[in-house]
Amino acid sequence: MSPPPTETSPGRWSGAKVGGATILSFVALLYLIELVDQLTGHSLDRNGIRPLQTDGLWGIVFSPLLHANWAHLVANTVPALVLGFLVTLAGMSRFVWATAIIWILGGLGTWLIGGLGSCRLPTNHIGASGLIFGWLTFLLVFGWLTRHIWQIVIGLVVMFVYGGVLLGAVPVLDRCGGVSWQGHLCGAIAGVLAAYWLSGPEREARSQKRLQHNALPGSS
Repeated sequence: MSPPPTETSPGRWSGAKVGGATILSFVALLYLIELVDQLTGHSLDRNGIRPLQTDGLWGIVFSPLLHANWAHLVANTVPALVLGFLVTLAGMSRFVWATAIIWILGGLGTWLIGGLGSCRLPTNHIGASGLIFGWLTFLLVFGWLTRHIWQIVIGLVVMFVYGGVLLGAVPVLDRCGGVSWQGHLCGAIAGVLAAYWLSGPEREARSQKRLQHNALPGSS
């Protein structure tokens, strides 16, 4: 299976408006879901990722939509708005694919290793932070793989502003509960994989260009 083709849009401004509306709608959905969760006594939170439990696999689908409380959701709001919007600037088709890859692979990884730690207590991973970490690493890597100058600039800005957040993906095995470093780590790895896969057209074009150059008479 080959990556989707490079997306062309009528204009940057039009694409930015669509991307902005998409991210705003997604975050609004998160607030609506949290409102329902609050009104039903946090009945939705049980649908998170429960590592290595068969019924916990459903959490891969639902976990990024759920938050422990309003403070948890508020903490994720600005990074989700900023990073999600920046990913849409790579093209909406790539945004959808990147989000799907991070959502599924990051969630599956969390299901596999989410129970790591010294406490060995049952865990239930919820929150959009794994998705946010995936968007973050996607932005850091994608520009360098595509060689698009504006994507490189975006990656550098993101590194300057949010680079320190990556410390949240460092494994901490002697602490129980609280921050899901497992979800952060798996989301970050999935973001790198998404960037590599979705940069395929540009990498293939560079490879073909090199082959054509080497085939020219007198080239070395």
